[in-house]
Amino acid sequence: MPGNRTRKSWPSRRTAKPPRRPRPSRTTAAALALCAAAAALTGCSDTGESTSAGGTVSLRYTWWGNPDRATRTQEAVDLFEKKHPGIEVQTSFAGYEPYKQKLATQAAGGDAPDVMQLDYRMIDQYASGGVLLDLGKQRSVLKTAEFEPGLLATGKVDGKLYAIPQGRGTETMVYDTTKWKAAGVELPKAGWTWTDWADAMRELADKTGKPGGTDPGQSEDAFEIWLRGQGKSLYTADKQLGFTAADLTRWWTFTDKLRREGAVSSAEQTTQLDGSVENTPLGRGTAISETNWDAPASGYLVLVPDGISLAPMPSNEDGTPGQYFKPSMFMGVAADTGHPKESAQLVDFMLNDREAAKIVGASRGIPVNESIRDEIASDLKDFDKTIYDYQAPFEGKLNAPPQAPPSGDSALQTTFQRDYDQVSYERLSPREAAENYITEAKAELRS
Repeated sequence: MPGNRTRKSWPSRRTAKPPRRPRPSRTTAAALALCAAAAALTGCSDTGESTSAGGTVSLRYTWWGNPDRATRTQEAVDLFEKKHPGIEVQTSFAGYEPYKQKLATQAAGGDAPDVMQLDYRMIDQYASGGVLLDLGKQRSVLKTAEFEPGLLATGKVDGKLYAIPQGRGTETMVYDTTKWKAAGVELPKAGWTWTDWADAMRELADKTGKPGGTDPGQSEDAFEIWLRGQGKSLYTADKQLGFTAADLTRWWTFTDKLRREGAVSSAEQTTQLDGSVENTPLGRGTAISETNWDAPASGYLVLVPDGISLAPMPSNEDGTPGQYFKPSMFMGVAADTGHPKESAQLVDFMLNDREAAKIVGASRGIPVNESIRDEIASDLKDFDKTIYDYQAPFEGKLNAPPQAPPSGDSALQTTFQRDYDQVSYERLSPREAAENYITEAKAELRS
């Protein structure tokens, strides 16, 4: 679950211009999605198509992640090869951005790896572009009976299953436990509302002299949860906007007021966000809390000396939660793989094998296979256990996750942030910025 795009710092002046975000045209965005210049994957030897030699099938399997995830994944792959002596797996990994660029280049050149890790926002793009195999045709090999139906459905495009969730996560409000308690502010609790959250941000700022949290106005993810609590969504089933300029105006008016009051971080602080926890206000020690996804929140552990806690996201005023379980990442198979059955066997193994699950743990989020999730719970340690314990109370209480967003959403994330910069630097009113966003979003989704 990657974070925001790179942001630049700007002068602390009321009249300062906000960072100028790239404005990808519909044609350019589509081209970039498939033809981005690629950084080489760490450890990847580009050997071209998978091969079969001496009766052995050779597959390429790529993913993004950190060294810990790579070590666990390789150990699981070694186990797969031991259990399937006729299959060899060439593995490679990289950080998210170089991985995304490399995969786009491979896909555009007809050289996608046999098995690949996918982000939520990649599925529609690659399925619609003919890059992914319809996994529904591999049901004899790939078992999904123990997957939550709503979570499994997120990998479908036009009714066909192109990707399988590999783990699940949910958004959280991360906070500096010691500083929050020292301020004497009531701790977050299940069922708290956006009004409760705003009041807490004001009280924290008043008592600590620091913003209570990072301004969530720039976050499409936070906006989506706020929308879902009101029974709305980012996108409709036919891939159009599920909200209006009036909805977005209300959200940005709400967050902009808190920013003006000093209850949440300033424009100068939020425009430094680059997807890493190190450059967030909480990570820098300039705010007490912020929203993030639960698995990446482990990165705060080395930045917040006294420890962090995970709190539920605020609910709507009537108690309706907007929070949901989101696939942390997916596995997919190339449509032109020479070995669809063997590729599906690797996917099935990584998701359903008990021994593999114990090796991988929660490095990709909590497992989506329900029986495996319960089975490994007692073995989870450290932050893996923190995530499991955080998610456990939500079982059966959250609404189904949305379908995978349309391919234009990747460009619209940048547009969303850029337009809110105009608000936070007081160049546009919330309504003006919202109307700009709606106009661009509709144009992007028509492409």
